[in-house]
Amino acid sequence: MGHIMKEIRVGLLGFGTIGTGMVKWIQDNGELIAARTGITLTTTRIADLDITTDRGVSLPEGVLTTDANDVLHGDDVDVVVELVGGTGIALTFVLAALNAGKPVVTANKALLAYHGDEIFAAASANHVDVYYEASVGGGIPIIKAFREGLVANNVTAAYGILNGTCNYILTRMEREGAPFDQILSEAQALGFAEAEPSLDVDGDDTAHKACVLGSLACGKWLGMDSIAKQGIRDVTTDDISIALEAGYRIKLLGIIKQDKDGLQIRVQPTLVPIKSMIGGVMEVYNAVFVTGDAVGDTMFYGAGAGRDATASAVIADLVDVGLNLANGTARRTPPFCPYNDSVSLPPAADIVTRHYVRVHAEDQPNVMAQLTAAFGKAGIGLAEVIQHQTSGPSVPIVFMTHPAREGLVTETLEQISDLAAVTAPPVHFRIEDM
Repeated sequence: MGHIMKEIRVGLLGFGTIGTGMVKWIQDNGELIAARTGITLTTTRIADLDITTDRGVSLPEGVLTTDANDVLHGDDVDVVVELVGGTGIALTFVLAALNAGKPVVTANKALLAYHGDEIFAAASANHVDVYYEASVGGGIPIIKAFREGLVANNVTAAYGILNGTCNYILTRMEREGAPFDQILSEAQALGFAEAEPSLDVDGDDTAHKACVLGSLACGKWLGMDSIAKQGIRDVTTDDISIALEAGYRIKLLGIIKQDKDGLQIRVQPTLVPIKSMIGGVMEVYNAVFVTGDAVGDTMFYGAGAGRDATASAVIADLVDVGLNLANGTARRTPPFCPYNDSVSLPPAADIVTRHYVRVHAEDQPNVMAQLTAAFGKAGIGLAEVIQHQTSGPSVPIVFMTHPAREGLVTETLEQISDLAAVTAPPVHFRIEDM
């Protein structure tokens, strides 16, 4: 018995890098997609402010327009793809499409993180789909895994390397022993980092993606206020080498954990065991390590960004929308199921984990005793203390703790900062023994 053959007419908002990739791969692999699924994808409308620049793909006359309404309200568009980015006009476009009864595919993690509730409510009211596989992990099918493949599981933990720029910078710092600023500049010159890198290196991009995954894991759309966030600017080559010496590698992780005490969701530079699966993810690659109560441990790995990988995820969503339209099964899998109104989010200060603390102090008698006494007074156990001699006036001393409450460690570090021999604010990361 063959497929139900169905043409799906695609309207695209935003003809940038990813949009160009989408058009290219629909053209190049369209016959393969149709043979596998019965869905023929045809790009009928593309709206962008710039319709004169050659993107390297051929289009029939009349497809390009500068008027978004031609996509949003055109009779020749079955599904709207939003690749404009940002949280301003993109929200207006998405809501307009949904209210016009058109399903939406988006790669916009920030839009979902800040406005997911509003978008999903509009989709439900209009009985249409929203798909967003490309919003997290590029071409890695992690959203489909959370929504469908892991549906039998309580997700008890997820650890994600979700930003390729940060992973690339940390990889280069480790391999070359060069400082953050130098590697960042080189990454910008090579096109691996944006000219304005704050969204990446300060952890916001990872937080947007962690918000999406965390919401899917717990059944309540969380919003960005739920996420503790720290970027990688404070990571030095000293931290990287000391971590390696102790058997760890530093990664910027989006961390989601659920247990009897509630849900924690945070983005932090984290020491993970070198021999762990996530510890081996290098360069620009992304990975999400997930633990479910039924499935156990599983990991999803691949290109987390880039034109082709992201376009692959967008097209997969278009096929899902097409199958729903072909079979009259819109919202077969709702874009988000809010089934848990009682999610408990403990204060960040109450989260218990292991900690990595680097203190720069003058090389004087009794300094070590003062530092260890501060931890001891707070009841924070020390698993390891590492001190390297340097030629400068101060020496870095690293403390790796046993599990301790975040707030208690923060208070202790404030007291340590006040010690006369301490020459700079302590640097504080977390440790996850996966």
